[in-house]
Amino acid sequence: MGWAIALHGGAGDIPHSLPPDRRLPREAGLRHCLDVGIAALKAHKHPLDVVELVVRELENYPHFNAGKGSVLTSSGTVEMEASIMDGKSKKCGAVSGLSTVVNAVSLARLVMEKTPHIYLGFHGAEAFAREQGVETADPSYFITPENIERLKQAQDANRVQIDYTQPVQKEATDAAATIPNGDSQIGTVGCVAVDSEGNLASATSTGGLVNKMAGRIGDSPIIGAGTYANHLCAVSATGKGEAMIRGTVARDVAAVMEFKGLSLKEAAAYVIDQVPPGNAGLVAVSSTGEIATVFNTTGMFRACASEDGYSEVAIWDSPLK
Repeated sequence: MGWAIALHGGAGDIPHSLPPDRRLPREAGLRHCLDVGIAALKAHKHPLDVVELVVRELENYPHFNAGKGSVLTSSGTVEMEASIMDGKSKKCGAVSGLSTVVNAVSLARLVMEKTPHIYLGFHGAEAFAREQGVETADPSYFITPENIERLKQAQDANRVQIDYTQPVQKEATDAAATIPNGDSQIGTVGCVAVDSEGNLASATSTGGLVNKMAGRIGDSPIIGAGTYANHLCAVSATGKGEAMIRGTVARDVAAVMEFKGLSLKEAAAYVIDQVPPGNAGLVAVSSTGEIATVFNTTGMFRACASEDGYSEVAIWDSPLK
């Protein structure tokens, strides 16, 4: 038994031809965030602190779809959401509909620790953020030129855009089509961690889908769908939120481990196999330090490491060098 950590920057139809200017910054971001998490675990930080810290870093990185890099709704606005969960106590917190909070994951933790509730959304969540004095910014802070262009492309094609998808010609009508350079922004960020004592935690954050309806809520803030942790494992999921909610993906990994007696890797593979292809991915760690990174999409931006020296940063099936 030893510490272990895994994080993701989203799963989707990530083309192998992804240009270096789109790929390299994300690889660097994953490596940086992994290093931050490893350092925190080596400093004996609690996994709950570790996952919050790592997801905050991911939210502050504009190349991922959370926080600063959040994609836009059909109204041209940002609506961010996040959740966090402690495995031992099963305490959890979640937020949705944020437009000014710089780090949604930290507000989710405050909901967990400072209120009798689990989930706050929209105006109530924003008011709570002001009461707690968390860092906020003008909504324009979150709106990048790249995401304005992504929204325009999605609206021109009359579609809700999910994750990475392949570039297509203007006249194409495939609903899974996408914008130039194969970069429609990946859908979620998340982190799971376990310490040497078997304490587990998970956190997930996102800006949602490109051109989503205002008010739409995905799986990331829903405990049991996008985020889950108990005494057996911690899971953070990514992909098409509606599919993850239907499949109760994050909770099912823990349930399959408990009731079918499967290992973490076996359980994660079983659960993802139940989701329609092209829709799902997850990262998970077990109380014994096992790591699972599974997806049924073309790729998933991910990184992981364990106390025994294992470390990986990867997008597709093979680790990146």
